[in-house]
Amino acid sequence: MTDAVIDRSRDISQPLDRLGPDETMKANSRQLRGSIAAGLEAELTAAVPGDDIKLMKFHGLYQQDNRDIRDERRRRKMEPAYRFMARVRLPGGVLTPAQWLKLDELARRHAGESLRLTTRQTFQLHHVRKQALRPVIQGLRDVLLDTRAACGDDTRGVMASINPELSVLHAEVLALAVKASNHAAPKTGAYDEIWYGAEHRTPDGKASGTGGKPEAGPEEPLYGATYLPRKFKIGFVIPPINDIDVYAQDLGFIAITDGGELKGFNVAIGGGMGRTDNTPATYPRLASVIGFIPKDQVIAVCDAVIAVQRDYGDRVDRSRARFKYTIDDKGLDVIRALVEARLGYAFEPARPYAFTSNGDALGWRQGEDGRWHFTLRVQNGRISNFSDLALLDALRAVARRHTGRFRVTPNQNLVIADIEAADRPAMTALLRERGLDALNAGSGLRRNSMACVAFPTCGLAMAESERYLPALVDKIDAILGRHGLENEPVTIRMTGCPNGCARPYIAEIGLTGRAPGKYNLYLGGGFHGQRLNKMALENVGEQAILDYLDGALGRYAGERVPGEHFGDFAIRIGLVPEVREGRRFND
Repeated sequence: MTDAVIDRSRDISQPLDRLGPDETMKANSRQLRGSIAAGLEAELTAAVPGDDIKLMKFHGLYQQDNRDIRDERRRRKMEPAYRFMARVRLPGGVLTPAQWLKLDELARRHAGESLRLTTRQTFQLHHVRKQALRPVIQGLRDVLLDTRAACGDDTRGVMASINPELSVLHAEVLALAVKASNHAAPKTGAYDEIWYGAEHRTPDGKASGTGGKPEAGPEEPLYGATYLPRKFKIGFVIPPINDIDVYAQDLGFIAITDGGELKGFNVAIGGGMGRTDNTPATYPRLASVIGFIPKDQVIAVCDAVIAVQRDYGDRVDRSRARFKYTIDDKGLDVIRALVEARLGYAFEPARPYAFTSNGDALGWRQGEDGRWHFTLRVQNGRISNFSDLALLDALRAVARRHTGRFRVTPNQNLVIADIEAADRPAMTALLRERGLDALNAGSGLRRNSMACVAFPTCGLAMAESERYLPALVDKIDAILGRHGLENEPVTIRMTGCPNGCARPYIAEIGLTGRAPGKYNLYLGGGFHGQRLNKMALENVGEQAILDYLDGALGRYAGERVPGEHFGDFAIRIGLVPEVREGRRFND
């Protein structure tokens, strides 16, 4: 098969004027430099101008404003309250106590005294003023962290399974995730120039003047001048726990072991949760497993798959530019053949594996190396000093005492990891003293709940999510209690819009915002992320959601078979047929 026989009428092989406007913007950006440096110096506005808003995403930064006060400021003819969100690149979610303490310091000084753990195992700093961006990024550099490629049309943060009991295997897979992240990160010198004040250098190491063009060789040998059509997500998972939701990744590596030894990976491609409201041509998709590779071929496969999406992804319609649509438009067999052509060999047949869950095992676990790990539930990933618990202060105290590492889980929780056996009593006492051990209490639903940020900072939010889900869970817990299901592990995920950042479309109960107070309700996702859910109610408010769930959970309590998860039950008995707006399952 050759490129000539594949329809490339909507990809990068076409002139820029036939492609979407973002392609011209990237091509003219001088490898992501734009006028960002000048915009940072503008004192009369809290914002950055024009295309720099989009270019800054490649640097891990989102311009946002406080939507709680947007209308009031508009009435007063004031500029929106612009601030920035900075997302850290943290492959595999692992960091040291020193790095935690630096993040804590930056959060207190520049980010509203709050840290946010994300669904991709990293941190977000919200409410950062434009003038504080350089101090924040330079502060991260002090502890060997950065925000490169945390957003933008490139390879986002690389995920890796968190299984405290598999110490040796976790370390090997984590090392590959870090290697993949460093390899796939953009190579442009724009980041160092803008944020560190570094002199621009060509790929051969020669200086060419700040902001100048390279004198020799491509500055982006993989991405080129226009990078990828859209974002691209990579994850590494270790069965039997599918905590990273590998089927939601553009490129997933499923670890295959023999006697505890890592042999290689099954490769899955084409996953993605995002969809655009009222655009039927967009949809969530689960990744397809295309074969097995030895572990020494990970980087080669990353390059080959990314290159295929770079060359064939839709660069006209951004709503259809993710890799999942490239696969569905061209055909899975065609895309696999194109990847294999770049590799120079065919994939081996996929090898057997099995998943049992996609959640976190909370509390104490001991690794095979004898060290201990404590997984702490962090509600929706938000770390602040709340009225009932000074969580930010408590975790700072832990970081000052801890000699191991921290691991951010894909479910917005935190593992205090690598605690020596002799140190466990002291850590246990500290957790109890600070009230952290109590965070793991709650229903099976609460322990498996997850929400995106949404209001007030996300510009895409259509409804509340992080601030609303805990109260909704309280009300659903009351329903579970009436039916004797309070300890049943049911996954619930909420997002403030259809984009799916909290991966709601593979939850047993999923909610996506449509308007203030209005949501689509989905049921029937797989307990370990293996099946998409289906819409049960469209564009409804809280009472309709609670009434529906009362009926559905009541039937589950009375009609389930032993060991059956709620999502499996919902599909088996047909709780989620095709629906009209507001329709209930028993209409």
